Amino acid sequence: MIGIIAASTEHPVVEEFFELFKTPWEFYETGRHYDVVLCAGELPPAENTTGLILVYAGHELDWDSTVGIEVVAEKESPCFLASNGDGIPLYGERVRFKTVNPAILVDEQGCSAILHRADGQVRILRIGYNLFAEIRRLLTSGQPAANAAIPTLELHIALLRNLIAAGGTVVTEIPPVPAGYRFIACLTHDIDHPLIRKHGCDHTVLGFLYRATIGSLSGLLRGRRTSGEVLRNLAAVLKLPFVYAGLVQDFWGTFDRYLQLEKGHKSSFFVIPFKDRPGLKASGKAPRRRAARYGVSDIASQVSTLRAAGSEIGVHGIDAWLDSAAARSELEEIRKVSGTREAGVRMHWLYFGEHSHAILEDAGAEYDSTVGYNETVGYRAGTVQVYKPLNTTRLLELPLHVMDTALFYPAYLHLAPREAVMRVKQIIENAVRFGGCITINWHDRSIAPERCWDGVYSTLLEELERQGAWFGNAAETVAWFRKRRKARFDTSTGKGLEKSPVALLGDVEDGLPDLEFRVVRQAKEQAISCPA
Repeated sequence: MIGIIAASTEHPVVEEFFELFKTPWEFYETGRHYDVVLCAGELPPAENTTGLILVYAGHELDWDSTVGIEVVAEKESPCFLASNGDGIPLYGERVRFKTVNPAILVDEQGCSAILHRADGQVRILRIGYNLFAEIRRLLTSGQPAANAAIPTLELHIALLRNLIAAGGTVVTEIPPVPAGYRFIACLTHDIDHPLIRKHGCDHTVLGFLYRATIGSLSGLLRGRRTSGEVLRNLAAVLKLPFVYAGLVQDFWGTFDRYLQLEKGHKSSFFVIPFKDRPGLKASGKAPRRRAARYGVSDIASQVSTLRAAGSEIGVHGIDAWLDSAAARSELEEIRKVSGTREAGVRMHWLYFGEHSHAILEDAGAEYDSTVGYNETVGYRAGTVQVYKPLNTTRLLELPLHVMDTALFYPAYLHLAPREAVMRVKQIIENAVRFGGCITINWHDRSIAPERCWDGVYSTLLEELERQGAWFGNAAETVAWFRKRRKARFDTSTGKGLEKSPVALLGDVEDGLPDLEFRVVRQAKEQAISCPA
């Protein structure tokens, strides 16, 4: 059991952190015995009844000098700490200590950010930053795009786990891994342009014509397009008048094609509720080109087909991020057309603000999946896990990790197909290591001319299967994490944690994978399936 000493203002962060690092803990009570006491910016207890005390603080404590800890520098600028081959970004205040051996955690100058000290039978580790202040930063403002590739929150969990286990304390936890799998793959699609004929001769169609002709030929000369893709795009240009005349199928109508590519793996489609509404920015109107040329009622038959195939329909929000009344209206429109009782949200163009989670919760959204990057791929909140934002009580956030436009757009990463696959494979490797989920967004027209990104998507699906992913749509992924959040460690039977590890609150007949129970002894791990 871990006893936590932290300021009351940090208690919501502590509670969420230990939903992500699912291990036995409680707020410290005097007189109770704990295997580990973790102090965050606060002084350790006077009575040393534990074998390990972890003191996290990014500033010098009065207690430091009394126990012989010498602080050599204080800084607030971002830095990286090296730990077991990982680079952990820090965004808040930190302190450094004189180098000691072995140095578990060091900064760019080679100075120690962690210090060992023994006091009789008690081991003290002084860590030079405030853990929960770092977690708060990640779950609120997130991390910059420059550090997008780093699952920072998971590295904080891994470091804490290693510090506890290295001292001989057994770590018991429920990892974010469905039993029988290695991680979760969540396939999603933002529906921005389901029918090219809806666009007439607007900027979207003009862009299509340029990229399908001159752009395709240029890409072929630069080795970024295949001859087959060029022919496919030119054929689409020739078909366009016949599409407008209703004589041939609209080649941007890709719903059936996604069902074929995904081979029974359920996915989520985020659909815009109202056409011709650009919506609002934080101040003033959004650009006119943000308005979609369709609303959910225009594709009601396609939505019905998707629902019949087991796909989820969510809200691709316009102003839901900014106003509760707008959010309720957009949710209701999607529910009315799709027949969905509960719906999640991803905002169009990833518009979001400080209060958006609370607004969406007030409107009745089941979850949000907007927290990600337009310009790159990776971990905006630093995590592979579904989490509860600090200003909500029920709504969860399914973070977005991979978006096709971020991979390929010239203004963003502008990767060639092979480079894009390699970039996503790095994210898959992290999922294999840490568990959690990979949320992928592949837009509706991305598997159609002129983008032709269906080959990359198929390759990624094959890699996810090969690496042992459980495929859940957004609602199922969130539901699995809700189940994990309901799990409680049960020590009341007297049989020991390893024999009776988990009690689950609520209905367990949910059709979702079971949980796992993991025991970590120093460098060794043992996983036990938990049918809950």
